Amino acid sequence: MIKYLGWNSWFFTLLRKLLYLWVRTDVVGASREELELDPNKPICYVLQYSSLSSRLVLEQEVLRAGLPSSQQPMTFPDGPRRSFFFLYQRQGRLFQRRHTPALTSRLKQLVHAAVADTSLDVQIVPVSLFWGRAPDKERSLVKLLLSDSWSVAGRLQKLLVILIHGRATFVQFNKAISLRHVVDEFPDSEERATRKLARVLRVHFRRVRQAVIGPDLSHRRTLVESLIRTPAVKDAIREAAKQDDLPPEKVKMKAWRYADEIASNMSIATIRFLETILSWLWNRIYNGIAINRIDTVREIARDQTVVYVPCHRSHIDYLLLSYVLYKNGLTPPHIAAGINLNMPIVGPILRRGGAFFMRRSFKNNPLYSTVFNEYMHFVFSGGYSVEYFVEGGRSRTGRMLSPRAGMLAMTVRSYLRDHQKPLVFVPVYFGYEKVLEARTYLGELRGRKKQKESVFGLFKSLRSLRNSFGRVAVNFGEPIPLAAFLDKERPSWRQEAYDSEYRPKWLGEAVDNLAVEVATHINEAAAINPVNLLALVMLSTERLAMDERMLARQMEFFAEFMRASPYSEYCTIPVGKGQEWIHYAEIMGLVERQKQQLGDIITLEGNNAILMTFYRNNIQHLYAIPALIACMFQNNSTLERERIVFLISSIYPYIKAELFLRWSAEEVEAVIDHWIDIMIEKELLTLQGNVVYRPVTGSEQAVRLRALSRFIIQILERYYISIAVLRKQGSGKITAAELEEQSSLMAQRMSILFGLNAPEFFDKALFRNFIHHLKKNEILTTDDDGKLIYTSGLDEVAEDARLVLNVEMRQSILQVTMMES
Repeated sequence: MIKYLGWNSWFFTLLRKLLYLWVRTDVVGASREELELDPNKPICYVLQYSSLSSRLVLEQEVLRAGLPSSQQPMTFPDGPRRSFFFLYQRQGRLFQRRHTPALTSRLKQLVHAAVADTSLDVQIVPVSLFWGRAPDKERSLVKLLLSDSWSVAGRLQKLLVILIHGRATFVQFNKAISLRHVVDEFPDSEERATRKLARVLRVHFRRVRQAVIGPDLSHRRTLVESLIRTPAVKDAIREAAKQDDLPPEKVKMKAWRYADEIASNMSIATIRFLETILSWLWNRIYNGIAINRIDTVREIARDQTVVYVPCHRSHIDYLLLSYVLYKNGLTPPHIAAGINLNMPIVGPILRRGGAFFMRRSFKNNPLYSTVFNEYMHFVFSGGYSVEYFVEGGRSRTGRMLSPRAGMLAMTVRSYLRDHQKPLVFVPVYFGYEKVLEARTYLGELRGRKKQKESVFGLFKSLRSLRNSFGRVAVNFGEPIPLAAFLDKERPSWRQEAYDSEYRPKWLGEAVDNLAVEVATHINEAAAINPVNLLALVMLSTERLAMDERMLARQMEFFAEFMRASPYSEYCTIPVGKGQEWIHYAEIMGLVERQKQQLGDIITLEGNNAILMTFYRNNIQHLYAIPALIACMFQNNSTLERERIVFLISSIYPYIKAELFLRWSAEEVEAVIDHWIDIMIEKELLTLQGNVVYRPVTGSEQAVRLRALSRFIIQILERYYISIAVLRKQGSGKITAAELEEQSSLMAQRMSILFGLNAPEFFDKALFRNFIHHLKKNEILTTDDDGKLIYTSGLDEVAEDARLVLNVEMRQSILQVTMMES
């Protein structure tokens, strides 16, 4: 091997500059802050494979990042001549050299120095480099030749790899490993310490490689055929042939077509192509993408199967997540897509981008169900990352929809069959300042029939590419390890035997609980942005208009209000000034300005008044508890503190179920108390002894308290509508479906009569959810004819409403109820 260590530094620099005339890199983790480096300790970099080009890239990137040069000698006695070493070195004859995990001289030097000097600690920074991030296995001979993983075989191939893939080079710096920590495990054995360090680094590089490029890709046709040969599918084929009186071979071919219809065909070339297109798209429509807590995901992805479970607000969601993961050194997930997206041209591109297709319903088709389940089991047991939306479809109202547990159930059943590799759910929250499909949603919220989800719908939205859609936040929430969740739900689950068809009795309830936990964790990662704050404040006004200076102060106040007690550590809050935020929303065409000598007035006009409910609903849950406290004082000037806690605790289970709030019934009393203290500190309330007072009418504090109450009051009004309808009809006179229908009609009438700009106000699904939880809490029961029987508890709920809803609203609801009876 040419010993380029002796080359003059100027020649090395010349080679580096020549290489970078062609090479372009994406770099992750190259900063002191991300690496958590101690400036008082020496740094040594480690690369996996011996390569001059890798050395050149390493040196270029450390210099760019302001990190210590990899070319400088280590400063301690007997230290290596350079601040880097290779984990693998070439061995063998001249034309038969291969990289092997041999203990290199520099690695031995480092360990020897640390053993000799017990005060010495070296920060060893692993650096992974991928030329094009190609998978380890590929059937195409051309791609095989140019694959990064084959570049170790020879310099000619490496040259070709650089020429073909050099402009898509990925470099990942990882947190330092303490040499002292490793050596201290074996103080009396330098050889064992050296081998331990090498083993730690080998495991590290292997995990990073799997996280970045994913497990080995199987040939798709082989995969499809292997699915047909699984015992579960064979049994399903025999059963279908017997039931439908068809030849087994004909049913087998049907199963093969199902598998072929479902299976993904991920292609790195397609992903690179999509990355280029999406990079252009994001730069065109967004002012930036804010990514939070991606480091946690990198750590998880190294040795665990990751299931990404995002909220679903836009067609952009699945494109955005794959792009963010790929740009940050993680393999894009396999994405569950509706069969309606499997269209000519579009379908094959999505399939090569990682999509696998599923039908909307498996009902009455056990053969398809079995094939799909077996495919999912192959994906999970193979360690592939997966993405699916627990809400099913896109949320048109901006709120978290009730989760559908089908995909979660398949995931849990697969894990029960084979749980050797840990599986972790990673919630993802997308925070848009403006969604592409805004006009489509507006029509649907006004009653127009929902359009079928299709990529063409997205393309129609892209006609407005000249407009600015602001920034978008991608927040990764608290991971949910499936094993830990099952330990909580069913401590004995590991002792039970499972096969492809076994569905234990406890599974249904466990999956439902998992669905709620996933939705709750997504909401915990919410991103507040200027548009959210503007929507919150403007929609709390009577006429959707406010003095600009007052609006700016209110927005700043409610941002600071949440900062005083963040909803969770995963939630993000914007920085800046209210005036800047208003100007920002004005540029995006979300508000109008009316010039006035005493001060400009900001207004919501026409369609924007309805669309802004979408952005308010994104973060409504964050303010739910303080908003409920504020509601208590719209009808009352004073209340005892214990009374406030009792009333909110009583209604909390229904609010929690609708908004997927994070606190249990046992925890919420302390949370309410805490928020009362904060509201007193912010002068929204005052406390004398044990009695809480609202602020003086007409004061700015009173205006803020009223605005805060209006963040959530419509939910309470909707509940009261259902109760009023039910009491009017009488116990045992109406079914749950009839109550749901009548409540929705009443709410729709109220929204017209009183100008409520909140389409979700008359959403049947929300009434259905409320009725379900009244039954769950045994306020309602059902007789033999399906009629709803209510207890005295319903009268108590109605009586408590007097303390929350003002007289005018209660009378209006009762009046409309009487008119429609």
